[in-house]
Parts: sequence; C-alpha cells; structure tokens
Amino acid sequence: MRVLLFTGKGGVGKTTTAAATALRIAEQGQRVIVTSADPAHSLSD
Repeated sequence: MRVLLFTGKGGVGKTTTAAATALRIAEQGQRVIVTSADPAHSLSD
C-alpha cells in the first residue's frame, strides 16, 4: 500500500494535483482511494 499526501497553502493546486495523480494511477490498473480532510470540500461535494 502506498499513501500520498498533498499539503501546502491554499490555492496552490493540491486538489487538482491529487485528482490528476489518482487518475494516472487508476489508468495504470491500480486501485485508488481519494479522500480529503479539508472542511471546505472541493473534490466531489
């Protein structure tokens, strides 16, 4: 199992980077779970 964390200041593209990374990994045939601890929900409201 691999765990990737995307951290940084607001507005730097963490959600976009996480989604793009998850998509690329899924396209390679691996299982992916994306979750967010951000109370401002922005990935899949």
